[in-house]
Amino acid sequence: MKTAKFRYMSMPDKIFTIFNYTILTLVLIVIAYPLIFVVSASFSDPQAVVRGDVLLLPVNPTLRGYQAVFKNGKILTGFMNSVFYLVAGTCLNLVMTMLCAYPLSRKEFKARGFISLFFVFTMYFSGGMVPTYILVNKLGLLNTRLAMIIPTAMSTYNMIICRTYIVNSIPDELYEASQMDGCTPFKYMMKVIVPLSKPILAVLTLYYGVAKWNDYFNAMLFLYKDELQPLTIVMKEILIMGKVDMTQVTDASAVAKLQGMSELLKYSTMVVATLPVLMLYPLIQKHLVKGVMIGAVKG
Repeated sequence: MKTAKFRYMSMPDKIFTIFNYTILTLVLIVIAYPLIFVVSASFSDPQAVVRGDVLLLPVNPTLRGYQAVFKNGKILTGFMNSVFYLVAGTCLNLVMTMLCAYPLSRKEFKARGFISLFFVFTMYFSGGMVPTYILVNKLGLLNTRLAMIIPTAMSTYNMIICRTYIVNSIPDELYEASQMDGCTPFKYMMKVIVPLSKPILAVLTLYYGVAKWNDYFNAMLFLYKDELQPLTIVMKEILIMGKVDMTQVTDASAVAKLQGMSELLKYSTMVVATLPVLMLYPLIQKHLVKGVMIGAVKG
C-alpha cells in the first residue's frame, strides 16, 4: 500500500486495510507454498525428498528428475498427446462456440429463444456416461484422438457467455452499416464480430484450454491404447498407482534408489504438466480482466 495514502486514512479504514492485507498475505502463503514446495522438490536430491528435508528451497539441487522425465518415453508421449488435445480441441471449441453464439445473438433470428432452450436443457439433463460411451462407440471414435475432441466440441455455459458478450458489447449499428456496404452475415461475423470479441475469446481460450489439459475422465472412458493417452493418465499412474517404468531412465536409476527416484519423478512430472497452462496466462492477460467482467455492470 502507498504510505502517503495510508497516513491520511481514518482509524477504522487503517484497521480494515491492515486486516485486509494480513488476510490476503496469509491466503497467498497458503496457496503459494505448495507450488514452491513442488518446484523445490523437483530440483532436490532424491534422498532428501524421501527424508523430508525439503521445506522451502531445493536441497542439493539436481536435474535428475527432469532428466528422468524427458527420458521416459511414456511421459513424453503423454505430454505430446495432451498438447495436441489442447491445441486442436481448444481451436474447435472456439469455432463451434462462436458459430453458435453469433446466430443466437441476432434479434432478427425469431427462433433463437426456442433453440436456446435446447442448449440450456443439456446443462441440467444429459444421457449419462453409458449412453455417451455407446454413442462414441457407434460413431467409430473409440480409441481415436477424435474421442477427446468431438464429444466436448462446445460448452453450453461458455456459449451463453459468448452470446451475452456479443449482445451487450457490440452495437447493432455495426451490422446495419455492414449491410449497407454489401457485407454478408458470415463475412460480418469474421470481419467485425471476431476481432471485437478478443476479450471474451481470450477468456474462453483459458477456460477451454485448462479443461482440455486436465481432462482425464474421457481418456479413461474412450482411450485404451498407451500411445493415445494424455499426460493426465500417465500422472495418475505415477501419483496414485505408482506405476513408473524405471527401465527408461537408466542414468537416473543408476545413481538413486528406486523409491527416491520415484518420488522425485512425481514432482518433476507435476512441474512439466503445469507449464503449458501457466504459459496461457501471460498471453491473454490483457484481455482477461475485461472478459471476465462481462455483465458486471448494466447500462
